[in-house]
Amino acid sequence: MTDETVDQLGAALGDLHRVLRRAASQRAGRVALPDAQVEVLRLVQRQPGIGVRAAADRLGTAPNTVSTLVGELTAAGLLHRERDPVDRRTVRLELTDAARERIAAYGRHRRDLLDAALTELDDPDREALLAAVPALRRLADRVTRQR
Repeated sequence: MTDETVDQLGAALGDLHRVLRRAASQRAGRVALPDAQVEVLRLVQRQPGIGVRAAADRLGTAPNTVSTLVGELTAAGLLHRERDPVDRRTVRLELTDAARERIAAYGRHRRDLLDAALTELDDPDREALLAAVPALRRLADRVTRQR
């Protein structure tokens, strides 16, 4: 493994992410949300009721940054803030129905785009990419832990 091949992997993953994000958003008829907002939405989707401080810890960013993102997403009708019944100082985050619909539509469009592109690849390339999915997930998990 050389620096060049590692750089190529990073560039390819970044390019794929950007292309899918833009194309799926266009197909859904929406402007793509900033990556930071998407990260918050995805975290709240995985952990409904998470607090701002815990979200900041999980995302590796400052609580005031997450608070700003939460404010923007709340104003856009994508997040709902609810006071914790036990600790009224704590706010719990939940996706709105609009966010759930947006995430589902984006997922369908992204899946359709990937499926169509994979179908156009030759069998060895398609099989290699699909076989790499578990390793890519483990790689993402390790990079997340290293932050």
